[in-house]
Amino acid sequence: MPATQILGKIDLPKNARVVICGGGVTGLSVAYHLAESGWTDVVVLEQGRLTCGTTWHSGGLVGQIRPDLKGIQLISYSRNLYKKLEEAGYGLGWRECGSLNLAKTEDRFIQLKRIKPLAEAVGVECHILTPNEAQEKCPQINIADLKGGLWVPGDGVVTPSNLSMALHKLAKEKGVQFHENVKIEKIVTDHGRVSQVQTEHGSISCEYFVNCAGMWAREIGKKSKRKVAVPIHACEHHMIITKPMSDLNRNIPVIRDYDGSIYFREWDGGLLAGGFEPIGKPIFHTGVPEKFEFQLLPEDWDHFQILLDQMLFRLPIMETAHVKQLMNGPEAYTPDGNYILGETPEVDNYYVAAGMNSTGVQAAGGVGRFVAEWIMNEVPSLNLWAHDILRFVIHHNNRKFLRERVKETIAGYGLRYPHDQWKTGRRLRTSPLHTRLEVAGACFGETNAFERAMWFQTQSEDGYEAQQFKGTYGKPDWFEHVRDEYWACKERVCLIDMSSFTKIEIKSAGNEACEFLQYLCSNEIQREIGTVIHTGMQNSQGGYENDCSIIPLEKNYFFIITPTSQQTRSLSWLRRHMPTDGSVQIRDVTSMYSGINVIGPHAQQLLSDLTETSTSKSDFKPMTCKIIDVGLASGIRAMRLTHAGEDGFILYTPSEYALHVYDVLMKAGKDYGIRNAGYFALRHLRIEKLFAYWGLDLTTHTTPLECGREFRVNFNKDFMGKKSLLKQKEQGISQRFAQFLLEDFDINTDIWPWGGEAIYRNGKFVGTTTTSGFGFTLDRMICLGFVKDFDEKGKPIVRKRFNEYIMDKNAKFEIGIAGKKFPAKVSIYTPSLAYTSSEPVFIPVPSSP
Repeated sequence: MPATQILGKIDLPKNARVVICGGGVTGLSVAYHLAESGWTDVVVLEQGRLTCGTTWHSGGLVGQIRPDLKGIQLISYSRNLYKKLEEAGYGLGWRECGSLNLAKTEDRFIQLKRIKPLAEAVGVECHILTPNEAQEKCPQINIADLKGGLWVPGDGVVTPSNLSMALHKLAKEKGVQFHENVKIEKIVTDHGRVSQVQTEHGSISCEYFVNCAGMWAREIGKKSKRKVAVPIHACEHHMIITKPMSDLNRNIPVIRDYDGSIYFREWDGGLLAGGFEPIGKPIFHTGVPEKFEFQLLPEDWDHFQILLDQMLFRLPIMETAHVKQLMNGPEAYTPDGNYILGETPEVDNYYVAAGMNSTGVQAAGGVGRFVAEWIMNEVPSLNLWAHDILRFVIHHNNRKFLRERVKETIAGYGLRYPHDQWKTGRRLRTSPLHTRLEVAGACFGETNAFERAMWFQTQSEDGYEAQQFKGTYGKPDWFEHVRDEYWACKERVCLIDMSSFTKIEIKSAGNEACEFLQYLCSNEIQREIGTVIHTGMQNSQGGYENDCSIIPLEKNYFFIITPTSQQTRSLSWLRRHMPTDGSVQIRDVTSMYSGINVIGPHAQQLLSDLTETSTSKSDFKPMTCKIIDVGLASGIRAMRLTHAGEDGFILYTPSEYALHVYDVLMKAGKDYGIRNAGYFALRHLRIEKLFAYWGLDLTTHTTPLECGREFRVNFNKDFMGKKSLLKQKEQGISQRFAQFLLEDFDINTDIWPWGGEAIYRNGKFVGTTTTSGFGFTLDRMICLGFVKDFDEKGKPIVRKRFNEYIMDKNAKFEIGIAGKKFPAKVSIYTPSLAYTSSEPVFIPVPSSP
């Protein structure tokens, strides 16, 4: 029943399955997609009027080009939905004018060439153009400085308010209720789960809550007992609108001049032009006004000037145009420029769809679909880890941090190179060894706000040069440094600071902790004290929610190591499934222990010189853990593994002892040729051995059977996801993890693969790479990735004997890199290398698909 208003009182329903906060285009799309899927018991609450926040002043551009395949798929769905609704007569103002994406630097042109095969793989037509060909698409543009462009004929524009009203109408027809002028006061939880939404007009009991509040989303996050962190901050976003121009072709395509940070579209006979300045201007630092409805901010021509200069250069006809309005509208930005989607770690059944970074209209269709799937199925059909709210840690929601970071992330058209690093908000999380490594010449990268040494520079007579990442798509300037570190790990001994790894302790008085982990983990957990157990934690579909090492230190006392990027995700998954009776205790001890990886053939003797514990392989076996002394320090959790296949130990040291342990290792290691190494060396070692890492290779959409890890699954016990894995074991798999050794590749002159490249089998697209690196032992450029086989409709084919599909002698594989295809030798098992592995490698298993 629609709401009625009597003397200012709005009659709200008492119950609903889903309550959505926010009547902008994102919230409307989530409501529409839930209703289309049969979930019609949905209520949308808007504190003002529908679209009154940031939706109404959007430019309405719908461009499908994104730097990654998942982003292209998401926006492509939006475009197809809008086109379908327009053709059905809903009057969205959709116009398929195409888009012209320009490059005036060689690196930008390389980026467009890298994107092209990914877009084509999902059905997005696009064409690389010369500058003259670009001018044929839009004669008014200045091409004097261009290298080329990318033409996407299927891109277009839409009228944001019309789109919103169409989604509203369709959802309402299905039974969704919409209530305007309703302010949410509190989200009530029961045992950590959403149970009720309280408003000034009454309360609604519900099962799910979706925060689609746009630039108010962070404030809404504070309205539950356990505050939900939604790290966004508003910035100014400027667009200029001209009066109608007689010399303007009304069919002008959307123009995106990425290197000029600007865009253009036709608007009512004139132009709408906007951009993303290099340094943004944050606003509403102390909170977004509640009643900021259909409002704009004061004009700031001085701030806009840097964009205006680029506009006048690229489109000279603007010089004689009459300005109708300079619009300055607020937009919400995130710490990394990606969306914020998914179920929150703080409250179960509390979802977020916010932080659209000025792309809300073009993203709304896809975001609505996949967030609706997330709610209904627990996992969306598209891997959206890059946008998952679980990628953040608590400091990302720090208000002062956000104000500084969004000045940088607003530059959405800036060229982000492989391994590019943010400049703001750095040196927040550092290990006790940070200053030692800094003096030693470390170049630091940041993961989850943790500073990690990526490589070490060689000292010259004048000391170390400036330590920074230099952007490139080709051979990086750190190549020789990493090569030296790689061989030191293979031939001598190196120390790698791995303190950033997430560390968790789980314990119980009885057997509850073991039983808890037995159910969550697909590998066997009931092992001898001190055994290092490498295991996945699967979701109900069998995909990886975590890939970790678990060590039983004592009876019912476990130490868990997970990747740095998974700190929030790991803890959230564990706490979400832990017993509700308090019998199991979970504690994050990441900051309590530093991790020092002692890696290389001399690691055993070096450690033997500093501890009374025998380090011989007969006494200290691979994949085991012992509590040892090192130098004068005690209580060190030493594990014989390196995460790279080389022999060695990781010493999880109480943080107060870390400097001492590092110093005595470096001093005692001089006779063994010891040196520091960074994460890049570790990365190249593991890629060469076909070791998959969570977040890079493994995701919620990949299973142990698909990546050759069936030997780490114990089907003789009950565990989450077992049913799905057994079904997959019986029916077959739709993808398989593989390694590709590139042929005819010149590391000095060719564009490098960095992950996300297209994989071809006999000329047909069959997947994308996940990670890549140079294999110094194999002397080849190496790519890892998942191979699929698609039917005529683009749906992956399930095969019982997928290995044969990959290893067929008649199958010719290629990796496409920036428009050039390189022949590749494929393998699904670790290649034969001159090393002694202390960890399990991928071994052929007869029962594997």
